Amino acid sequence: MANRKYSKHLVDGPLQAASRSMLRGAGFTSEDFKKPFVGIASTGAKVTPCNMHINDLANIVEDSISDAGGKGVLFNTITVSDGISMGTQGMKYSLVSREVIADSIETVVACLGYDGVIAIGGCDKNMPGCIIGLARLDRPSIFIYGGSIRPSEKNTDYVTVCEKVGEFAKGDISEQELIEIETISVKGPGSCGGMYTANTMASAIEALGMSLPGSSSQDALSNNKLNDCKASGEAVMHLLEKDIKPSDIMTKEAFENAITVVIALGGSTNAVLHLLAMAHAIGVDLHLDDFSRIGKKTPVLADLKPFGSYFMSQLNAQGGIEPVMKMLLEQGLLHGDCLTVTGKTVKENLQNIDGYTKEQSIIMGLDEPIKNNSHLRILYGNLSPEGAVAKITGKEGTSFSGMAKVYNSEEEGLKAILDKLIKPGDVIIIRYEGPKGGPGMREMLKPTSAIMGQGLGDKVAFLTDGRFSGGTHGFVVGHITPEAFDGGPLALVEDGDHITIDADTDLLTIDVSDEDLAKRKAKWINPIVPPKKGVLAKYAKSVKSASLGAITD
Repeated sequence: MANRKYSKHLVDGPLQAASRSMLRGAGFTSEDFKKPFVGIASTGAKVTPCNMHINDLANIVEDSISDAGGKGVLFNTITVSDGISMGTQGMKYSLVSREVIADSIETVVACLGYDGVIAIGGCDKNMPGCIIGLARLDRPSIFIYGGSIRPSEKNTDYVTVCEKVGEFAKGDISEQELIEIETISVKGPGSCGGMYTANTMASAIEALGMSLPGSSSQDALSNNKLNDCKASGEAVMHLLEKDIKPSDIMTKEAFENAITVVIALGGSTNAVLHLLAMAHAIGVDLHLDDFSRIGKKTPVLADLKPFGSYFMSQLNAQGGIEPVMKMLLEQGLLHGDCLTVTGKTVKENLQNIDGYTKEQSIIMGLDEPIKNNSHLRILYGNLSPEGAVAKITGKEGTSFSGMAKVYNSEEEGLKAILDKLIKPGDVIIIRYEGPKGGPGMREMLKPTSAIMGQGLGDKVAFLTDGRFSGGTHGFVVGHITPEAFDGGPLALVEDGDHITIDADTDLLTIDVSDEDLAKRKAKWINPIVPPKKGVLAKYAKSVKSASLGAITD
């Protein structure tokens, strides 16, 4: 019988009769007590299209575990929606949800003695939240991605709607035209369909080895996704038999594979934040500088939205990310000997994968990349002494200099953009939105989409100690550390200061002397009053710098 390392303490022997009695009341049979218990952590909920179908997938997973000889036990954790809460105070809870998900999975599985775990996630923070929980537990585990939503018939999606708001504010479209785009663009279920944060993290987790091969690109509504769930029971039972745990899979080399794939696909800046936190949870020493090191030799190959032309469902029709991984492996850019949840190595999983057809135009060849090196740039300088994360594809150039326009909240900055107060050459700064200052490190998709909608995408730059949505594109720099709340240099910037962003030398600088910055620091008073109670107050007290992944332990 497969590994019963934890459940045997819960149900074996006469002293555990009371525990067995409770479990019988929940539908367990005498035979079930002899099987490994596999927890199924579902993020299913009807609050967002990303997760509205995940409980249905969880039921399939439960059946697959039974068919494979285990006892599946379904439980739920939370989800929130970045897309729905974007631009509001509610968005402060988005990154917090990553920690709540991780905490709840750890709590249920450790309390109830499950021998293995299968976690199913959809929206952005579900995925790293699930992986952090699985890493802490370190029991045989698999992650399943809920899958992507398909674009509308007019090739629009959620990010299209965001950018149309900017066009409306500029006067280029009417309110009726805006509503028409709003009405057609999101038809659930499934996560946002470009290489935004959800698909970025799904791809990263597949490359990390923690989900079944081919699963990260699948449509939410597809036979492939159903088959992915049906295969999970046998796969987790194999992991239990061999006692293969996340710590065997999530090695430093595996994280390097994940970073390489994220770069090749043109993925979200949020991958930096989440991969750092995931590595911390499993005890792997991963740093911001690892992204720079790997980025120097890894090209951007995928013409995927937001800065490209295609959706994940279109890449899936061409074979998903496995052919990309095989290209990278053959070029020596991936570690092929890393173990995965199949019980095989990356190289073994990719052995029989065919390349893309010559007709496809989504993935470029290694000899003709979209960008020769990473679009994710880690910037240092007197404005970000502990690092910042830029998303610079090269389409908007690789350097920018301009005069600062400073706002102390997302709302202030967005209003200025929509009121047409931003001009070419401006460097927009939205501060006090970091992990502590927000608290919660809000994403800035509404301001960046408004910039794009007004045709300023290549004419202005945008700096923040908050985050950016995976749907963001343009000349943007986030995760600036130390954050303004902690009195970092970003808190000291004044309107009219000259700022330079250089993605060739990876520098972020303000043309103010150290002496003058010190004078400003001496006069600085923190304008932010943190919340006194509730989850945001707890988060603000425990969260660490974005340069460490905004971890809470």
